[in-house]
Amino acid sequence: MSHGMGWFSFISGPSEKPKISWSLLRRVLVYGKPYRWKIAAMLVLILITTGLGLISPLIMRDLIDRTIPQKDVQRLLWLSLLLLVIPLVNGLISVVQRRLNSQVGEGVIFDLRVALYSHLQRMSLRFFTNTRVGELMSRLNNDVIGAQNAVSNTIVNIITNFVQVTAILLVMLRLEWRLTLISVAILPLFILAARLMGGRLRDIARQAMDINAQMNAMMNETLNIAGALLVKLFGRTGVEISRFENRAMRVREIGVKRATIGTTFFVIVGLVSAVGTALVFGLGGYLVIEGLFTIGTIVAFGAYLTSLYGALQGLTNAPVEFATSVVSFERVFEVLDLPLDIEEKPDAIWLHDVRGELIFDQVTFKYQVAETSLLSEVTRYGQMDRVTTVLSGDRLASSPAKRSNADTQTNGGNAGLPALLTDLSENEIVTQARAVALANIEFKVQPGQLVALVGPSGAGKTTLTYLIPRLYDPTSGRIMIDGFDLRDVTLESLSSQIGMVTQENYLFHDTIRTNLLYARLDATQAELEAACRAANIHDFIVGLPEGYDTIVGERGYRLSGGEKQRIALARVILKNPRILVLDEATSPAPSWHPT
Repeated sequence: MSHGMGWFSFISGPSEKPKISWSLLRRVLVYGKPYRWKIAAMLVLILITTGLGLISPLIMRDLIDRTIPQKDVQRLLWLSLLLLVIPLVNGLISVVQRRLNSQVGEGVIFDLRVALYSHLQRMSLRFFTNTRVGELMSRLNNDVIGAQNAVSNTIVNIITNFVQVTAILLVMLRLEWRLTLISVAILPLFILAARLMGGRLRDIARQAMDINAQMNAMMNETLNIAGALLVKLFGRTGVEISRFENRAMRVREIGVKRATIGTTFFVIVGLVSAVGTALVFGLGGYLVIEGLFTIGTIVAFGAYLTSLYGALQGLTNAPVEFATSVVSFERVFEVLDLPLDIEEKPDAIWLHDVRGELIFDQVTFKYQVAETSLLSEVTRYGQMDRVTTVLSGDRLASSPAKRSNADTQTNGGNAGLPALLTDLSENEIVTQARAVALANIEFKVQPGQLVALVGPSGAGKTTLTYLIPRLYDPTSGRIMIDGFDLRDVTLESLSSQIGMVTQENYLFHDTIRTNLLYARLDATQAELEAACRAANIHDFIVGLPEGYDTIVGERGYRLSGGEKQRIALARVILKNPRILVLDEATSPAPSWHPT
């Protein structure tokens, strides 16, 4: 079980963490731009609801100071009706506003998730060999939802509270300017509370997200079928439970700490509000006793004061909530900003009518991270020792002539697809401690020629095959198909011309038919059966109760290793590529013979 943080150790170091800046805020606001008209409509509705909310205290003042003393029944009925209609209208407007709010928030979630998933799909194999799946799931789910909260709730609440504070203060100044000044005199206390608690809550929020991501990664490792099998085979159930308890305990502790600080913040804000309320009602009551103020006015002023402090509390808490939500944006942007080390040139050409000639021209490959912004992140956090990969090997050749002659066996007369077969064993999965995986590799494969790469485990045979579909780029030298450098052709056209069966074949938790159609969505049933007959698996499939509609299980674990391998072979045959690469593809299926 891998216990390191992998690729994400590059972007979540403890010594330096991104701070809220104007550039970050501008980038956050960009995600609201496609919904600007909905946001504008929300602002109009906020103004309307704020205006309606200012009417009720004035109606109460009129009832107390004028309508009831004058025993005006008709006016009493009309004002009472208004007190009923205003909340009704406000409620209806709130429903519309909430719908617009949800459309904006869910739209942002959609945009962020698609952007994240698209970027991850373009990342190279190097990224996935250094990254834990649980970390990715946390970024795609938890962090995106946190970012949505910033857009759909926090920002809307800030605008709403700001409009309310402005409007309420204007009305309060018209009622009694001295009481209004007392009401706002305690505003610095609100700001002080926010500054004291906001930064701490933000840091705790980021710690909570990081720890949760680590716990999710651990669950993904140990609860998928391969991880669960490994745990049981080595009798490590108790150890893994203990590890999980430690992670869960850290989540619990950070949650308690977060709740305690948050509650303390609200208590402080509540006490500040209580001080302001006591001062206002004390002075207001004195003015009523002196005949300078009416009872209705002090009641209306009290209602406005309650709304004012509620809005001020919201504004005070806004930096805390926004800072917490922006942490999610930071974590999302960290992924979106990861550099792509396999990129397609703007003027890349599309491969047409490929014959299948493959040339390795002085190819050298190192697994070490290239000198990019990514490396600067690793250096900054001092965690280069964590950078590991699950694929590497020794030099394939110390001399291109010797290696190409001694370890490359050809069958020049074979008709059909050109192919590469390797005898990789699991022992070839080693770390990237060796500086050079391949050195000065040079050979040529003719169209229709069969080539076998032979060598000890760790020689770099799998590494070499991974360069052909451009899962990695060579450190130096070039690889050509029909005379075109792989870096000059489109990734899609390259993929369409190359078929590869790896040693560990992945099957989706779906039907056999769906797994086969992954190679060609438009394939007919006859073509499926022909491919399966070629892979000697058709008779087995039709013998199953559900036939081609049989569910293969998680990663195909309901099938034997040989059956999975044959289905993988059938899948690549269905693709009908010009170049076929088999990475010890027939080891679980010894009776299969390539033709």
